[in-house]
Amino acid sequence: MDVHLVDGTYELFRQYFGQPSRQGEDGQEIGAVRGVLLSLVGMIEGGATHMGVATDHVVESFRNDLWPGYKTGEGIEPELRSQFGILETALEAMGLVVWPMVELEADDALASAAWVAAQDPDVDRVVICTPDKDLAQCVVGARVVQLDRRKGVLTDEDGVWAKFGVAPRSIPDVADWTPDVREGLRGAATLAARLAEERDRAELFRDLATLRRDPDVLDTVASLEWRGPTDEFDEVCRLLRDPGLAERARAAMVR
Repeated sequence: MDVHLVDGTYELFRQYFGQPSRQGEDGQEIGAVRGVLLSLVGMIEGGATHMGVATDHVVESFRNDLWPGYKTGEGIEPELRSQFGILETALEAMGLVVWPMVELEADDALASAAWVAAQDPDVDRVVICTPDKDLAQCVVGARVVQLDRRKGVLTDEDGVWAKFGVAPRSIPDVADWTPDVREGLRGAATLAARLAEERDRAELFRDLATLRRDPDVLDTVASLEWRGPTDEFDEVCRLLRDPGLAERARAAMVR
């Protein structure tokens, strides 16, 4: 079997900027949430059987304590941010395993689940569904791979080498969100000399970019098996103004 691990935060952003606006009866923006659910139902219709979704319940994490300049929720559009909690409720109603992260990030949850799933002999392949470069550090051969669902591109370990020029374990050394170190390196006579000057900062950024493994995120792969939507899913779909989505989900369950 394949295990699909989905970056729910990325999917919510993608749908928010890719789907037309849609309001519920109370005027709440729900277009992005509906888009995510439609996308995940499509995955199930396409054969996905074991799935987990990680979300950033809050944007800030322990990394903000290590470096005040780390990313925050500042600047996220209110209509998008207001859908974070709605998405988690909707995913649970759909019957999916959801990891709403607070201290750690969604990326850490995906890394943790991928690590646990890869140890299961019944798992043929672990598919991490996000184009996020940071998750490339989790890729192992052709067993743990990364999928950019928007582009339909699957990346294994050879693909990581080809795309980034480093092994998966070295991805934290080339994180995209460390511009000040990268800018400093450009003006240095040699990479080694500049790193010697900024060793502490470079080590901090590498630590920030290294995803954590929390074994409590996932006990067993069997718990990821999708067994259909809950009774609450009908109400969720009504609030999303798409009752047909519940019908699609139940039809996918009996395939």
